[in-house]
Amino acid sequence: MKNNLIFFFLLFAACNDGYKKGPADMQYLIHHDEPGAAIKPGDYLCLHYIHRTENDSLLASSYDFDHAVIFPQRKPAFRGDIFTGLALLSEGDSATFKLNFDSMQIILNVPKPPSVKGKYLLFTVKIERVIPKGAKPDSVFNKEVRAFLAEDAAGSKAAEAGKISRYIAEHKLSPQQTSSGLYYIVDRQGSGPLAKPGDTVKFDHTGRYITGRIFDSSMKDTAMKAGIFDLRRPYTPTVAVAGQKVTVPGVDEALLHFPQGTKVTLILPSALAYGGDGNAVFPPYTPLVFGVEILDIVKSGNP
Repeated sequence: MKNNLIFFFLLFAACNDGYKKGPADMQYLIHHDEPGAAIKPGDYLCLHYIHRTENDSLLASSYDFDHAVIFPQRKPAFRGDIFTGLALLSEGDSATFKLNFDSMQIILNVPKPPSVKGKYLLFTVKIERVIPKGAKPDSVFNKEVRAFLAEDAAGSKAAEAGKISRYIAEHKLSPQQTSSGLYYIVDRQGSGPLAKPGDTVKFDHTGRYITGRIFDSSMKDTAMKAGIFDLRRPYTPTVAVAGQKVTVPGVDEALLHFPQGTKVTLILPSALAYGGDGNAVFPPYTPLVFGVEILDIVKSGNP
């Protein structure tokens, strides 16, 4: 995975020119061209991506969660969008597209960050797999897609424990583990009583991919340093009732496990994060790392 990521960074360093003109205002640069049928609407795609701004600031990468994204190819919504670009490729190809930010919202639902200048972003892709729809009956094609998704999920499930072990070893950590499987390292020990269900807990948090890159933080300075600052959100501590499903299960558990003043690093297996199904942001069986600081605990008055 790391070698692939380094390869893509080298591509970015080398692709300042040589782009070809595509439809509308799209530009593209083919890095590797495998023989094969071009991607068509209805085909199912499995690809890795990195997208960056024109000044080379990283916005998102599928390598952060070490899992390719999987989705059906669509008909272009407008000339020069990302689906127009993908239609130029086949299985095994890699390319960089210079696209208007509006195009990216269609495929990744990522609006242009307020702090980003310029009209375009660079979107580098590597097509790992194409399941062609062709003339197959829906029943046959859907069965093929389901089999691929099941195989992919099984591979991700089998690899998860290794990802966590490598993270712990690479960072020279000695975590403790709760009965649920939550790993934790106390960075600063707090004091006082633990929260009980119904108590109100105020806490700061920072969420990271297993690669270490931050994807969310309640703290403004942290978000700005990580390049994820969003003018539209307030950066304030979270106030939550302990014992309720407030965040992901691993963080919910931590709110009941540590006293006020504690700073702790949590390593969440996917079962304590977004599970085997994942969601629109996190693929299935994605472990995550959270830093949590318990700022205050207000007792509910209930025994």
